[in-house]
Amino acid sequence: MTTMVILTRIMLAIVIGGFIGYEREMRNRPAGFITHTLVCVGAAIVSLMQLQMVQDTIAIINENPLMANALKADIGRIVAQVITGVGFLGAGTIIIDKGSVKGLTTATTLWVVACLGLAIGLGYYEISIISGIVIIFIIVFLKRVEVIANNRKNLRSVEISYYARDPDFIENTVKFFKKNKIQVRNIKLLSSDEKGIKRCQFKTYSSSNRDKRDIIEKLAVNDSVVTITHK
Repeated sequence: MTTMVILTRIMLAIVIGGFIGYEREMRNRPAGFITHTLVCVGAAIVSLMQLQMVQDTIAIINENPLMANALKADIGRIVAQVITGVGFLGAGTIIIDKGSVKGLTTATTLWVVACLGLAIGLGYYEISIISGIVIIFIIVFLKRVEVIANNRKNLRSVEISYYARDPDFIENTVKFFKKNKIQVRNIKLLSSDEKGIKRCQFKTYSSSNRDKRDIIEKLAVNDSVVTITHK
């Protein structure tokens, strides 16, 4: 391989791995721009080494035909080890927090970036570029579709009237939602026609299909609550 070929493949690995890593970086994920770029470049380097080893083996056999049975170059062995090794690296980005699993997408992108790096190093430019574009489309545009679908499915509005004598009601309610693995997206204070009673609206989101009735019943136990309305 010429120096220009090596340089071209390494630069392509930087560009494609960098694009995918940049998207992860913008989402503040454990593995971001640098990590994805290095994984892609590292995989490309391994592929280049493997090709160079094959070429060197062929050159030695051409010079010494008697060594043909003694020398072997398995082009798939090192490549397979990269895929396995990156699997362990990706596992390090997966976090289990209070029953929810985070980091699966980042772990997957690391594995896919490694596959792209191997393809680039082996010189499969068309496969690498098309695959890179498809991957970026999936994690940028299709991810938005997934988020929108989840928001529509699990975004709820809870309106609560409570006694004004409890100054910590909103803070305690937020803690209640958090304890039940429900995110509070927005809190809006509403006007009330009754003296001594305040009203507020919570926009909540849950990543799982929690039972509305169960949550409302738990909220209603609070002595400060007057009425609860949910949508």
